[in-house]
Amino acid sequence: MSVGRPHHQSFVSCEEEGLRPSTMPAVGSFGNGKINTRRKYHSRFVSKAGQCNIHFSNMDEKSQRYISDIFTTCVDVRWRYMFLLFSLVFVVSWLAFGLAFWAIGLLHGDMEKRQGGDSFAPCVTQVNTFVAAFLFSVETQTTIGYGARYVTEECPSAVFMVVFQSIMGCVIDAFMIGAIMAKMARPKKRAETLLFSHNAVIALRDGKLCLMFRVANLRKSHIVEAHVRAQLVKPRYTEEGEYIPLDQLDMNVGYDKGTDRLFLVAPLTVIHEIDEESPLFGISKQDLTASDFEIVIILEGLVEATAMTTQARSSYLPSEILWGHRFEPVIFEEKSQYRIDYAYFHKTFEVPSTPRCSAKDLEERKFPTPSANSFCYENELAFASRDEEEEEEEEEEEGDVPKEGNRKCSSELVNEQKSSRRESKI
Repeated sequence: MSVGRPHHQSFVSCEEEGLRPSTMPAVGSFGNGKINTRRKYHSRFVSKAGQCNIHFSNMDEKSQRYISDIFTTCVDVRWRYMFLLFSLVFVVSWLAFGLAFWAIGLLHGDMEKRQGGDSFAPCVTQVNTFVAAFLFSVETQTTIGYGARYVTEECPSAVFMVVFQSIMGCVIDAFMIGAIMAKMARPKKRAETLLFSHNAVIALRDGKLCLMFRVANLRKSHIVEAHVRAQLVKPRYTEEGEYIPLDQLDMNVGYDKGTDRLFLVAPLTVIHEIDEESPLFGISKQDLTASDFEIVIILEGLVEATAMTTQARSSYLPSEILWGHRFEPVIFEEKSQYRIDYAYFHKTFEVPSTPRCSAKDLEERKFPTPSANSFCYENELAFASRDEEEEEEEEEEEGDVPKEGNRKCSSELVNEQKSSRRESKI
């Protein structure tokens, strides 16, 4: 969602000066290639929710490879299959050892002779049927021990089987409980509370064209050592004619300056400066609409509660990049703290003064950029919020006007200040 803010100032563009190139440059080609606007666009590589649009096929020995790493397979499967596997492992082990105790008793003659005589000593007391052997297996592995059934010294094989089942029961418990705990503790769901803006924007920042997008942490618990990366994914042909469907190009989001490492306690705007090393250097506003690429954003960090690494992903297509827009302010100072209004997190406003030409043409032609004294919508909102807060505090101290009246008067005053500030600065 974007909110247009018409400004009464203009700026020199490539179209006005007749500098519009006749051929549109391809992404990363710095204006040397051509784009056919009627070409077929490729499928999205990473969804907005962070899911990768891939499908594996024709994998040799897939089952053997997955079984060889059974622990990771158990952690990766869905919960419904995890609970099914959990139940089957225990039931199968109980049945297997129950069958072993039944076979030992059958060979010893416990099933034929009733265990009532003084001269007969069974391998396991009160085990005359397979059901009784199964119940004894469950009692042994779960250490329930009701007391009616117990192994005797008559059969060394039964004693060995009890010891062996106790060891196997501990191994199964450790494996299954460990897999469930690892599945519950993995930080995959932590990415649900890491937010990316719906759109990216391109506008001037410190006199240079920049690609910008927003990230935020919806929890008060921090993401330790948070850092962000950006990659441009697009198909291309090499000089030898080889076709690469998903060529990945790194986009500098402040790695050399350290601004890619984030202190993510409030929403932040990540900036990619479009310079000569950027794959967007030769892209103008008109070229952007016909481009075929995808910008993948990767945010990584350590979950403060578990110290496990989490990763959140999102992506932006050319249609989701707004040229000549900026983000609405979301942080407002209120008395002794800062208020973050997520209602404006995804909203943008238009900046008509943004050049329409590419960063390459802008650098070569040396167009003037708007000065620091020009109209700034973010500053106006900040000043208006501060003025409104000061007016409320003054009128509350005087106590002459009710609280609701204070808000109305202050809002009218802010509107007058807005209009007067626009007129004076324009």
